[in-house]
Amino acid sequence: MTVELTQDLLHKAGIGNFFRPRQLEPLGIPYHKLRQLEADETVERIGWGLYRLAEAEPTERYSIASVCARVPNAIVCLLSALQVHEIGTQIPRQVWIGIPHKAKAPTQTEIRVRLVRFSAAALTYGVQETSFEDVPARITSPARTIVDCFRFQRLVGREAAVEALRDALDGRKVTTAELMRTLEVLPSRRLSAIMETGVL
Repeated sequence: MTVELTQDLLHKAGIGNFFRPRQLEPLGIPYHKLRQLEADETVERIGWGLYRLAEAEPTERYSIASVCARVPNAIVCLLSALQVHEIGTQIPRQVWIGIPHKAKAPTQTEIRVRLVRFSAAALTYGVQETSFEDVPARITSPARTIVDCFRFQRLVGREAAVEALRDALDGRKVTTAELMRTLEVLPSRRLSAIMETGVL
């Protein structure tokens, strides 16, 4: 079985470049055949019960999918979330994820990760369920992402935070009401001052 045929089968079945063995069974690929594909280096095991096509083209979404596959509880946030939501012009060189404050930092070898620590309400408020390359994932909503950019302004920079706010409002990706509700739960003095004065 060639790489191209495997990829064709996966995509026709609605399966992305990352997959689990049970997803292949309806395609007539039992576990022992999967092990053969792994031995042939057609597929690569990247985690417990998780595989990927060895020659899948790496993209920004692919990088995020890879990180989320390895760190299931991660929350895609800040610059990576801005890029996914198509807000602003930032092109992150790393995948930005949030994890619980006391959680052990994930070990990554392929893809660079920028880690942010979240606790309490920050772990759930404004966090949406999604998927990348069919890998289940979580990401901060547009409004939450904007607020986080100001909460973590020292990491992303004021220019990036202000640009994201302007672009999100101008493009109607967020509303003032959504931002204010988020600020009630996750305060940011910098953003609150801007919202009160209207001066960016």
